[in-house]
Amino acid sequence: MAALCVNLLTVNMFLSVFFLPGDLAECPDESKLFITAPKKMEALSGSCLHIPCNFRSEPEAEFDSTRPTFGVWMKTDSEFVNIKNNAVFNSSERVNKYPMNITGNLSQKNCSTLFSNLTTSHTDTYFFRVINSPYRATASCDPLQITVKDSPWSPSIHISAGDLKEKQSVSITCSALTPCPHSPPQLTWNLHPDSHSETEENKDGTFTTKLQQTITLSHTHDGYNISCSATYPVNGGRNKTAETQQTLSVSYAPRDTSASISPSGLLSAGIWVNLTCSSRAKPPISSFTWFKNTKDGPKKVHEGHMYSLEMTNMADIELHYCVATNALGDQTSSWAHLNVSGVRTVNVYMTVKITGILMLCSAVVIFECWFRSRFSNKAEETDDVNRVIEIQAS
Repeated sequence: MAALCVNLLTVNMFLSVFFLPGDLAECPDESKLFITAPKKMEALSGSCLHIPCNFRSEPEAEFDSTRPTFGVWMKTDSEFVNIKNNAVFNSSERVNKYPMNITGNLSQKNCSTLFSNLTTSHTDTYFFRVINSPYRATASCDPLQITVKDSPWSPSIHISAGDLKEKQSVSITCSALTPCPHSPPQLTWNLHPDSHSETEENKDGTFTTKLQQTITLSHTHDGYNISCSATYPVNGGRNKTAETQQTLSVSYAPRDTSASISPSGLLSAGIWVNLTCSSRAKPPISSFTWFKNTKDGPKKVHEGHMYSLEMTNMADIELHYCVATNALGDQTSSWAHLNVSGVRTVNVYMTVKITGILMLCSAVVIFECWFRSRFSNKAEETDDVNRVIEIQAS
């Protein structure tokens, strides 16, 4: 039984060595230096990378801020051995392999570093080491993975509210990663072309460049496409640009509510007509309700977008109107006959007027005919009298 326990213990120790996560497997128990920095960082080729970094030593008594302190960056391997040639930067040296510069104050345990003129070949895992003789230690437990890309990152668009509605005030932000705060990207968007971007420091010491605008939403913003681009300056005076877009989805109460009538053409009493209510809204219309104005006030006469009724006169039709409703509100249509193209209505006053004119014209014509007929008869009688006188005289 004892032998079995020993064997199990041996197997567990074997597994713990070969199957621990990478960070833990690389982290020795006697590590005396730890850094606070991002685990992974990305940078753009031709630009720079600001590495926020602070360190702490264990035990604290071994590090003396009054002594000269130097920082070393190593790649791939955390073991500081000259024959491995893995040290790419040493602040005690005037000439280094990589264009790095420790901008932080090492005596105050600030190891922030600026990595310049990056290329994709700089992609690697990096370890930080402190030399404060006789104290020397490497932060083997805190590797930093740096990835250098040729293409820039697309900016992101954030809206302060998730469910957008008309009349709502929202803040819209376009933000871009800023690995190199000394040469931040220039942000532009179609929401406000003259906006000026600002670069701000995040809690972890990295930087972000932002554009922000507060707007009051309306139905016209539904379907509006926000476009934001980030232009990164790189070495050689060239720029690298990436763009992102986001379409707004805004809910709004019924709009452009109108009523129409069919069939079109000359309307006369006794025919059946269809009154149709139309509107646009988001979310869609939940109900159409028809009302008729009466002497006792509006009277509900029908539910539905179409209402059929027998034509009596136009005055009766124009008393009808519809109300379109959705979850955000309602809207009343205009009079039915005002929204009809090609419909001709017969007005009683106009009919009487036209009839009177026709009767007047007819009377004038009849009088003219009568007058001419009478004048013609008198002329004939005069001729007959003259003829008789002439006969008698002869």
